[in-house]
Amino acid sequence: MSTAAVVNAAELRELMASPTSPRIIDVRTPGEFETVHIAGAYNVPLDLLREHRDEIRAHLDEQVVLVCQSGQRAAQAEDALRAGGLTNVHILDGGMNGWQGAGFAVNRGAQRWDLQRQIRFVAGTIVVVSLLASIFVPGMKWVAFAIGAGLTITAITNTCLMGMLLAKLPYNRGPACDAQTVVAQLVGSAADRK
Repeated sequence: MSTAAVVNAAELRELMASPTSPRIIDVRTPGEFETVHIAGAYNVPLDLLREHRDEIRAHLDEQVVLVCQSGQRAAQAEDALRAGGLTNVHILDGGMNGWQGAGFAVNRGAQRWDLQRQIRFVAGTIVVVSLLASIFVPGMKWVAFAIGAGLTITAITNTCLMGMLLAKLPYNRGPACDAQTVVAQLVGSAADRK
C-alpha cells in the first residue's frame, strides 16, 4: 500500500512558491482536468501513467506531487511510480477537493461532472431501473445485486471498473492526452526550469 508523504493544500502552495517547486501531476481524466485544475499542473491520466510509467518517470527528476479528485487515484499512481523506482513522490491530501476547500486558486474550463459523481449516478440509475424492472422480470433484481457487489469489491480493492470504463467515454476525454504529448510537456518544462 501507499507509503508516500502526504502534503496538505497549504504545504503544496508553499512548495509551489519555493525555488524548487515540485512537479504537479494531475491523474484525473482530461475532462475532469479541463473542468478545474491547479495552475501549472500536468494532466497525466491514471491509465496513461500506468501504461507509460517508465517513459514518464524518466522525465521526473524533481519532487512530484500527485493530484486527483479526492486522493484515491493519486495513491494508485503513487504505487505505480514507486514500483517503477521513483521515490520523490507526494500525494495532495484531499486532492482537488482539499485544494478548493482551502480556497486556493484554480484554472477553470468547460464544466463536467467529476468521475466519482458519474459513478454514483450510473450505479444508482442501474439499481433503480433494475429493481423497477424486476416487477415485470423477476430476474432483474440480480442486476442490482451485481452493482452492489461491484461497489463492495471497489471499496475493498481500491479500484473501480465502472470508473475506468466511464473515463474512456468521449465526455471524459476532453482535449487530446497521449503519451507523446505528456512527455513533450514534461521535457519542455524541465528545460524551462534549468
